[in-house]
Amino acid sequence: MRIELLLEVIGYLGSALVIVSMLMTSVVKLRIINTVGSVIFCGYALAIHSYPTAAMQVCLIIINIINLYRLNNTKKEYSAVEVKADDGFLAHFLFANSADIKNFFPDFSTPSAGDKIFLITCGQVPAGVFIAKEDKDSTGGNGSTLSVNLDYTTPAYRDCSAGKFLYTHLKRLGIKSLTAKTKIPAHQKYLHKMGFSTNRDSGVYTKEL
Repeated sequence: MRIELLLEVIGYLGSALVIVSMLMTSVVKLRIINTVGSVIFCGYALAIHSYPTAAMQVCLIIINIINLYRLNNTKKEYSAVEVKADDGFLAHFLFANSADIKNFFPDFSTPSAGDKIFLITCGQVPAGVFIAKEDKDSTGGNGSTLSVNLDYTTPAYRDCSAGKFLYTHLKRLGIKSLTAKTKIPAHQKYLHKMGFSTNRDSGVYTKEL
């Protein structure tokens, strides 16, 4: 392969990654992929002696690194608000995010009157919703197990921080364990990150709080 053609392929690859990054719903993924694309395109620009283009890419790399640092080091202040199944804002939130929710929870339809429901906010911004059915401890203790029907966060808060906050909050309320079932790979990955263990025979994921 001629060096000119190789350089051209590298340039197209860098450009493609920058474009693909703009399609990401996760801000963190957007910044990471954009940075990789900018690094590749910067190398291409230097190879063809296009120094203004290289300088621009260096600036973009620095901006992305700064923003990634801020995203990973800015403490998020979460709150959990328990609501009823007929809450108006809950209905609005579920409707507004229905298409995205279906990607991870295709079997979820609507909450039931007996569900445990928490709206998660970050500051004053709605970040997610948690809906589960409660099974009282058969041993007569104060704790209980929640069977999760929906554990959804909006793309901007998919760094597991909302989930960690919520599970700590549930533990304070006396919830002793969580169970979940899913066949969605992205959701399975999340559950493993959050410390759920899998029963391969039943397909049930369990987490002790």
